[in-house]
Formats: sequence, structure tokens, C-alpha cells
Amino acid sequence: MTNGEWRMTNDEWRMANSEIDRWATGKVAEPRTLNPEPRTMTDSLLQVDQLRIAYPTRHGQLGGAKQEPIWSVDGVSFELRAGDRLGLVGESGCGKSTLGRALLRLLPAGSVTQGSIQFAGQSVLDLTPSALRRFRGESVALVFQDPMTRLDALMTIGDHCVETLQAHQPKLSRSQAKERAIAVLEAVKIPANRWGQYPHEFSGGMRQRVAIALALLLNPKLIVADEPTTSLDVTVSAQILQELTRLCSERDMALLLISHDLALVGEYCDRIAVMHTGKFVETGDTQSVLTHPQHDYTRSLLQAALHVQAIDTPSTPAPLHSSTPLLRLQNLKKHYSLESNLFARLASSKEHLKAVDDLTLEIYPGETLGLVGESGCGKSTLSRTILQLVRPTSGRVEFLGHNLPDLSRAAMQRQRRDMQMIFQDPRACLNPKMTVGQSIADPLLIHQLATPIAAKKAVLEMLERVRLTPATAYYSCYPSELSGGQQQRVAIARALITRPQLVICDEPVSMLDATVQAQVLDLMQELKQDFHLTYLFITHDLWVARYFCDRIAVMQAGKIVELGQTHDIFTNPQHPYTQTLLKAAPLLERG
Repeated sequence: MTNGEWRMTNDEWRMANSEIDRWATGKVAEPRTLNPEPRTMTDSLLQVDQLRIAYPTRHGQLGGAKQEPIWSVDGVSFELRAGDRLGLVGESGCGKSTLGRALLRLLPAGSVTQGSIQFAGQSVLDLTPSALRRFRGESVALVFQDPMTRLDALMTIGDHCVETLQAHQPKLSRSQAKERAIAVLEAVKIPANRWGQYPHEFSGGMRQRVAIALALLLNPKLIVADEPTTSLDVTVSAQILQELTRLCSERDMALLLISHDLALVGEYCDRIAVMHTGKFVETGDTQSVLTHPQHDYTRSLLQAALHVQAIDTPSTPAPLHSSTPLLRLQNLKKHYSLESNLFARLASSKEHLKAVDDLTLEIYPGETLGLVGESGCGKSTLSRTILQLVRPTSGRVEFLGHNLPDLSRAAMQRQRRDMQMIFQDPRACLNPKMTVGQSIADPLLIHQLATPIAAKKAVLEMLERVRLTPATAYYSCYPSELSGGQQQRVAIARALITRPQLVICDEPVSMLDATVQAQVLDLMQELKQDFHLTYLFITHDLWVARYFCDRIAVMQAGKIVELGQTHDIFTNPQHPYTQTLLKAAPLLERG
């Protein structure tokens, strides 16, 4: 349990998403007027009144007595009109995503729902299954935080678009559907030549663009965007949100933007609602709330966000570069074929995607090198090529004096003890069927670095070090029982358990709210000093990079276009692309 709330597993979330014909049951209160002034039904697009939501308990009833529900959303009321843009902010586990899913009745079977949800004068909780299928997509569309909950790995991007359109408009021909879909895909910067590709052939950011395009296909009246730009860089994030806000204005479409990024909400939303432990603790005009917050919790969120944005240079001194590089990349290339069939790939005229294109870079012991750039520029491909999770097309990857592509499989496995990775989503590296203790101990056992007894002792010490205390309690927990910030601490502990020299951090705090983000960054800075680590820190958040990194490398289209000390990059950027990134990054203003 975390903060009194049971957290669902990945499988249970997918069940909630896939079973669209099932809906939450419970007492539905009579709607009441939210505003004392008389209003007509056309004034309001969405009315939520005294909404309470509780997930099904894992063990049912205890001792034969009915349990009191644990309310993930507790007495929330708000209203949206056509064209409104409401930002919903709050820490992980506060109920933001639960509220967003409830608006489309995407809660797991057995959930308890009380209160009223009215859309265009109709009760959402009373919709029949057939009406609910039309409602989802045509009236309200949801953009998920993780696009893979929306995308089928066995379907091409084009098939996703055609299926969505023809499911709601069966008379539409495939050619008509394709023409309409390509226009929407191009609006989110996905070229037509990627129509026949599969989700795994896209970067995380590109997959999110596809998910946003699917939400826009049917021209809904309301878009619920649940952390829609978490995996996107600042330029693409700005483009996507500018497009969404433009559509809101032109089509009188409302937007509920769920985010932990206060600066993002401040730039693109008219109003803001701050959520804490299932309740709205503060609502109002965005500018007023961000500059003159009234509630203590709102002030704590702002303080954490400003803490990261206020620092010009990292808190640790930049290392001297007279030493031998820990990692040296020379003329590194990783190219992918874009052709979808074997015969096209064998043809001499085959088209390639140059994910990493003749890249040369050095990382020195003890430094934190930040790697920034737009989604799809090759950042994640570069990290996986360094670790030899994908083989380079050509070039050298020298680590501790060894060219990694030349090593045997056994030798490369030994090298991986000294090279570890922290992923954007901790669930990507934590087995939901393994306890926290088992997950952290696993690398020690794989590399035969400790006996099971010694491994348990090392794990308990590492749990204490990442401040998951009492360590014995967390040792036996499963990932699904932890918050996002706690899961990321487990992922950090797992990465450090073999005492590596190089840690590649791929967007390690992008999915965390402002308060937890600052805590995890400070922890990583302490661990760097204590364990003598070198970080390659991949991020699309420029303010996090400025706060955390000694040097910055700016990547565009597979190449490093600018490299320098963090202070110099931010105060005197030389490359036009770097200047574009900095202009696009939203920044909070102090009140």
C-alpha cells in the first residue's frame, strides 16, 4: 500500500483499457447545480459533480464485514465548457489519471463510482454499451501516457488509423480513410513514408505522436490528455500542444491536460486544478494559481519545480578533461532499413534511417554528460549501441580501452558489470512477478558476484542507500505496490548493485512529478559522489539538464551539432537548433 491507495498492476490496467464494454457500477447521485446562477445545458460541455471513485479491493471482504471504500477520487466537482483548457496537476498517485479514465468509464470491473458525470446534458454513467463505444472517440478521446497501451504491436501505424476511422464510419473506404489519416499524421510530424511501419520501429516520442493522431482522427469535442508529452522533447511537445490548443480554439474543443509539468500547464492552459490525495485543493486562473498559490500543497509543488529551474550550473564541479576518456565513440553509425519487405531491403536503392550518423564523442571519468535533442534524433539508439544491445553499422565504441563491437559475447557480458542503464519507465526493467529484493539481487546472481546470502545483505544496504526504508519492508514488496518515485529508486538500486563505472540514464525522471523529480535528482547526485559514477544523462527536459549536467551534447538527426559546458550552452548557444530548443522550453516564473 502507498498513501492508502492500492496500485494496479500493468495487466489490470490493460484489462481496464481493453474491456470497453464493461463499466464501473455503484451509486449515482442526482446531479446538482454547480453554479448558483441559472444556466442552460448548452453552457456546459462537461459537468462533474461530487465524483468519488474506489478501486476494487484485492482481498474482498475481511472477516465477513464490508470494507469501507478507499477513495482514489474523493468528492471532485468541476465544469468544462467548449474551448476550455484545464490543467490538472498533482503528485503521482493523487488520482489524476483515475479521474481522466473515469470520464470515459475506463475503470476496471468492480470499481465503485459515486456522483455524477454529465456530458452535453447526458449522463455518462448511464450510457449503454453501444452508446459508450460511440462516445469514446467521437465525443471524448483519451491520450494515454504510455502509447503502447493504445498501440497493437502486430498492426502497422496505417492499420491503426484505418481501423479507428472505419470502426466509427463504416462507409468510409480505405483510400478515403488513408487520405484523412495521413493529413492528421503529418500534423503531428509523422511523414507518410512511415505509414506501413510497426510501433516497435518508432521511438517512444514518435509512438506518442501516433497516439495523439489517433485521438484527433474523429474530431472529438473533448480530449483528455494524460501526460501526453512525457516522452517528447521540448520542440515536439510545443508543436503538439500548440496544435491541440489551436484545435480547441478553432473547433470549440475542450482539453483536460493531466500533467506533472507545471511550466507546461502554465503555458498552455487557461485554468488549473491542483489535486492532492483524491481531492481538488486549489483551482483557479492559471496565472493566479502559479504566481499566488493559496494552498500549502500548491506552494510545495511550485517550490520543487523552481528548485530545478533556478540553478544555472550543476552543484558538482566539472571534472578535468586531461584524463583518459572512460568512453570514446569514433565515427559511430547505426542505420536501419525503412523497407517493409525482404525484396525491397535487398534492392540496391533501399532507403535507410540514419539513427546515429558518423558520431564522435568522449565521456570522461566522474562527469555527467547530458544528451539532449528531439524525439527520434537517435538518443536512445545511441545508448543502446553503446551497451551493444544493438550492433553498430560501423565505428568504434571504446570503453575502458576495449572496442566493444570486437568483444565476444562472454567478454561483453563481463563488461556490462561496469555499464548499467536506468530507464525512463522503471516498469521496463522490473519484473512484476519478482519482489523488489529479487529484482535488485538479480544482476549480482547473473554475474556471479555474490552468493544468495551475500546478495540479500547487499540489497538491504542498497535499499537503505536509496532511502527506501525500512529496507526489510520494501525487500518483500512487488513493484505494483510502489509509487512511481519508489519504483524509480528500486531501478536505481538495481543499476548500482554491481558497482558500475558508467551509468546511462535514459529519461530517468521524466515520468515523475516535480516534488519526486527533485528528490530523485538530488539522490542521483549524492550517489554519483559516493560510488564514483560517470553519467550519460539522456533527457528532453532542458532545465533538468541544466540542473544536473556538467556538459551538454545537443543531438539532431543522428549527429552532435553542439557540445560544451552547460553554462555556455544555456547562456550562449551557437547552433540554430540549440537556440530553437531553448526558445521552446517552457519556464515557470516566480511569483
